[in-house]
Order: sequence, then C-alpha cells, then structure tokens
Amino acid sequence: MSGTMEEPPATRPADVALASTGIAGLDDILGGGLPFRRLYLIDGSPGTGKTTLALQFLLAGTARGERGLYVTLSESEEELEQVATSHGWSLAGIDIVELPTEDTEAERESYTIFHPAEVELQVVIDRMFATVEKSQAGLVVLDSLSEMRLLARDPLRFRRQILALKQFFSARDCTVLLLDDKTAPEGDLQLHSLAHGVVQLEHVALEYGAERRRLQVMKLRGRRFQGGFHDFRICTGGLAVYPRINTPEPTQEDIGRPLPSGSAELDALLGGGLPSGTSLLVTGPAGTGKSVLATQYACATATRGEKVLFLLFDERLSTFTLRAQGLGMELGEMIADDRLILRQIEPTELSPGEFAHEVLRAVERDGVKMVVIDSINGYLQSMPEERLLPVQVHELLSYLASRGVTSILTLVQRGIFGNPVDEAADVSYLADNVVLLRYFEVSGTVRQAVSVVKKRSGNHERTIRECRVGHGGLHVGQPLHEFQGVLTGVPRYVGESGPLMNASRSP
Repeated sequence: MSGTMEEPPATRPADVALASTGIAGLDDILGGGLPFRRLYLIDGSPGTGKTTLALQFLLAGTARGERGLYVTLSESEEELEQVATSHGWSLAGIDIVELPTEDTEAERESYTIFHPAEVELQVVIDRMFATVEKSQAGLVVLDSLSEMRLLARDPLRFRRQILALKQFFSARDCTVLLLDDKTAPEGDLQLHSLAHGVVQLEHVALEYGAERRRLQVMKLRGRRFQGGFHDFRICTGGLAVYPRINTPEPTQEDIGRPLPSGSAELDALLGGGLPSGTSLLVTGPAGTGKSVLATQYACATATRGEKVLFLLFDERLSTFTLRAQGLGMELGEMIADDRLILRQIEPTELSPGEFAHEVLRAVERDGVKMVVIDSINGYLQSMPEERLLPVQVHELLSYLASRGVTSILTLVQRGIFGNPVDEAADVSYLADNVVLLRYFEVSGTVRQAVSVVKKRSGNHERTIRECRVGHGGLHVGQPLHEFQGVLTGVPRYVGESGPLMNASRSP
C-alpha cells in the first residue's frame, strides 16, 4: 500500500458527473468541470465576461446534446445575439427568454395590501419557474441577480427568493449558473454561502498598458480545484483562461547532461558546461554581452537538433536577427525548420498568466528543450505587482526543470557599472547557475570580464576571465588572477598585460 492518502469517495472525479464549461483552461482549474445538478454563482462587475462565460457554458451543453435556457432580466435577446455573432457563434438550440421586471398598469391597479415591489418580484419568480418547467432544460443561466435584488429591496426577502430558487432547481435535473454584477452590499456573502460553487471574475486596471482580467474559484463543494488568481482574456471565440502553473512530478530524463556553449573557455568556467534541465541567469550591466551569450547557447542547442524558444522582451525581432547576422550567427535555417522559435513579447499587452501559457504550450506541444527569456527586466514590466515577480519566476523555473527543459534568463543590472539590482527584480537566488558579466579597467581602457558565481550541481571555476563580443558570439580569454576591487562590482586589473586578450587579435 502506498503512503499517499486516498481521496474521500465524494471527491473522486470518477464518481461525479461533470459539465464542461466550454472553456478548457477553466475546466482545468475546476478539475474537469462543474458537477451536474448544482447551482453556481458567477460573480463579477460589468464587463468582466460573465455573459460570454455563460453562453460558452450553454453552447458546450448544446454540443453534448443537452438543452440550454438563458433567462435574462437585464439584456435583450437581440443584445445576446450580437454578443454571439461577435464571437462567431450561433445560439440555435438555446432557448432565450426575456423576463420584464415591470408589470402592466392593470396588474399594478390590482395591488391591495401588498407593497408593489413584493408583487413584482413574485411575478418575476413565478414566470421564471414556469419558463423552466416549459423548456425542460438541463442547463439554465439566470442573468442577473442584481435585477432581483432591486425588486426585493430588502436583503431578507432577497435571500428567501434565492432559497426558493435553489429548492426549485434542486428538485429538477438542472445545472444552474446565476450571474451577479457585484451589487451586493460590501461584505454580504449570503449568495456565496447558498451556491454550490462560486467563480469570481475581476477587471484589473493598470496605470499603463492593456487591461487585465483574472478569475478565482472561491469555492466548489466536494471537489478539489486550483485556487488563487488565474489570468484570462476575452478573445474572438470566447474566454481564454490561463491557469497558473501546476508543476508536475519531476522527471530524471535529460537532467545534468553538460551542454556546450561553443566556447571551451566558457564551458571550463562552468565546470564542464551548463547542466541540462537547470536554469542559468546571465546578469550584468548594459552592453556586456548578456543577450549575445544567450543567443550563443540557443544556436549551439539548435545546431544539435533540439528546439529552442527565444522570448524577446527588450529587442525587436528585426534588431535581434541583424545583430546575430553581424556576429556571424546564421539563424535563417534554424528559424525556417522551427529549431529556433523567436517570439517578440510586448509586456504591456500580455499578462503573466498568458506568458506562462505560451511557454507551457511550447514545451508540451512543440517539444522545446531550451527556453530563453531576454530579459527578466522586461518580464517584470508585465507584472501587475512587482512583488509577485519572484513567485512567478519560481513557478516557471520549477515547471521547466520538472520537464527537463534548460532555461536561460538575462537580467540587466542598474547603471552602466552594474549597481545592485532592485530587490523586486533580484531573482538570482532562484537560478541554479549564475554567470556575472561586468566591466573592468586596464590602463585607462574599459574591458569586459565574465565569472561564474553560482552552480548548484557541481564545482565551477572561481576565476575571472576577460571576454569580448566578436564573430561567433562571446569569446572568453584566460583566467586573470591579479585584480583589485572585485567586490565593488567594478574590478581593476593590476597585473601584467600578458594574459589580456589582444585587441589586434580580437575575434
């Protein structure tokens, strides 16, 4: 018998019939979908995508041969048709019923001892029940509870009506989505307590850039689900949900194999080469050759026939390819046969969740074995909150390591002489290997140096070597032992000039 605890019978996926929401990412978060014959609350302010989610839910049921009913108190059938048309959908097979929230003058005159609001709400509820009975639908959407809350006026009366709704649907084979526009008073969670599950949609307004949307499953009774916030986007065709990274069980395949960089001296610095399936952070001030080194590793990997995903935050594709060609790195054939996949990322247009989804899809669908992110500083700009950067990077690196994928990150240090990076951007402790590039001075000239300051999986050379960007990439010289001011971040060479790389013989 294994040491893992079995799930209670009620939580086993095989024991519960699940209704797909029609949104692959949301189904993954929910553990397969929503249990049938239950009542769920979809909560969110206007414009967060509740109507689109509800229509996708009904369309998924129609595709399975189930009958769907959309009861609307706030939108007209014409407006719903327009929403469907904008996504390229047809609502054929879905019953759409508009329930007016105002009665005729004749009915108003018949009011006696009852307050008009009480009668109007009861009339709406009765019509809703009659509509469900007539349609015999198995999937029902009620849009929205905010209209019923306005009619009820009193919180107690509103709760009674929601209880009546729940009891009515529980006696029938109906799976129900209740949409609410967050019009409840602050701290009022009575709807949350009555619903079997709650999905909350949010719109996040940033100071600059495109809008962001995220969702959270607040509760789902008797089921395990992936908690926390997950990014999503409203696209043509519906909601695209990007679940947070869920690290799978690690594999020992292709872990620790030395990966050559194309430079014997650099491989010697790393104690024989970069171990496959680990992460490498290349850091240093601007202009020291970080992107060149990352490109060099990418080319060496693609030359061996393995796929590389290169994500550009700081450079345009045209600039990147021109620079590579100028250094004699021919990328055309690698790009043509998809050994090297280049992606230019616009931080203001892409959410962190969507970015992570791009990486996961490349690894799982395209078989990518190396991922390069150039640079982490650009990745930082895509974060709604800077303090979340280390967590996001940790999840991504853990996932890549579990898949045996090698990851290379570049990080630009602040200032031309490499002052310490901001605490929010310091992810060096997350990487398995750290290569530091920096400037140093010799006789009034500025040169570049490279050293390895961290390697978790073995020994590495602890010297400083001069390096120079030239034809073919980053060229590394012999170890330089006579330095002063190493810990200042700007070391100064005080030895003889013999070991230095000769500018006249510069690659």
